[in-house]
Amino acid sequence: METLIEEYLDYCRIEKGLAANTLAAYQRDLRRFEGFCAERRVVLLEAGSKDLNEFVDSLYRAGLSSRSIARYTASLRNFYVYLMRHGRTRVDPTAELAAPRQWKRLPRFLALDEVDRLLEEPDTSKPLGGRDRAMLQLLYATGLRVSELVSVKRNDLNMELGVVRTTGKGGKQRLVPVGRQALAAVQSYLENDRSRILKGKNSEYLFVTARGSLLTRQAFWNLLRRYGLQAGIAGKLSPHVVRHSFATHLLERGADLRSLQIMLGHADISTTQIYTHVLRERLRKVYDEHHPRS
Repeated sequence: METLIEEYLDYCRIEKGLAANTLAAYQRDLRRFEGFCAERRVVLLEAGSKDLNEFVDSLYRAGLSSRSIARYTASLRNFYVYLMRHGRTRVDPTAELAAPRQWKRLPRFLALDEVDRLLEEPDTSKPLGGRDRAMLQLLYATGLRVSELVSVKRNDLNMELGVVRTTGKGGKQRLVPVGRQALAAVQSYLENDRSRILKGKNSEYLFVTARGSLLTRQAFWNLLRRYGLQAGIAGKLSPHVVRHSFATHLLERGADLRSLQIMLGHADISTTQIYTHVLRERLRKVYDEHHPRS
């Protein structure tokens, strides 16, 4: 089973070009299923729908959320599709595996005054504060994923054109416009702070640490949460909340879903449609303002 999982992950990495985070999630899910089979002395290629349903039941008993369990079932389905296509098995035991129903939650986003307080929080009198201000400004201005933000290289940002080139899921590149305030914050960081952080070291990355390496995703999460607490923003603040804020505020000011899809790097517009609650609010406002009997 271990060999089959490794073969499948290689296929996902090489043939499908999936991102490292997606591969890590697949690996965790399949390793857990592998452990479940080992405990029951079930051979992978002989596992049936009963075994898979019992595995899913064990996830419920472990207290996992419906969202997490849905990801497990998707991982298993994709794995068995691969096995069937490559002649490793003739039966797909996931055919009778029901994914849990999930409530579609509206994405959490920040109000404009919360964004303003967050962006003003870093202390720009210190080099790291200047770096953090530039990162927060660029994150809100572009809606990049955190992995995309920390991986931006100096040559990826064109200050004259006002665009940043980034590589998203599946290795797909896109260009995202950058606003004037974010460009000004990055320019100030490059002129005043970056060299003081590096202290003679070289780095191809835009946002760096004192070691000359890029800032890790986890480190940025931590500093963002710290600034959120200092700014008095209730609830756990994550890079995805800022990304949702970027999308929501664009739609509130008239952007269309197709343009937003391109900027966010969504492969399917159905993913972008989680923001249609904003469009519904705008329709209500237009109706109330313009219908004679509203």
